[in-house]
Amino acid sequence: MKTESTVRNGILSITLTGDLIGSPDTQQLLQTANDHLGESVMLCTVDLSGVRYINSTGIGMLVSLLTKFRSRGGELVLINPADHPRKMLALTKLNAIFTIAENESAAADLLKASS
Repeated sequence: MKTESTVRNGILSITLTGDLIGSPDTQQLLQTANDHLGESVMLCTVDLSGVRYINSTGIGMLVSLLTKFRSRGGELVLINPADHPRKMLALTKLNAIFTIAENESAAADLLKASS
């Protein structure tokens, strides 16, 4: 899995590509979120359009990210999950828990409305 992250306008934007499965990358991603939460970044987007496959560990990591932001009064929005991640979110009924946007602009609008 490849991870890229930037902070723009107070929003941590994370882009994931490859397979979202248990690996050192997921721990690095959680640490990145922790580092930015320490800098008072309360809003996050996670672009899943480049994720081909996600397993239960990957789902757990997304839930952990969501919990981190919401427990501090923030919010997280998933952007355009690819086919397999979208199916897994529906199968686990987490599509009712996560806010999902079709693109980065729509995600930013949702986050601004939530804050």
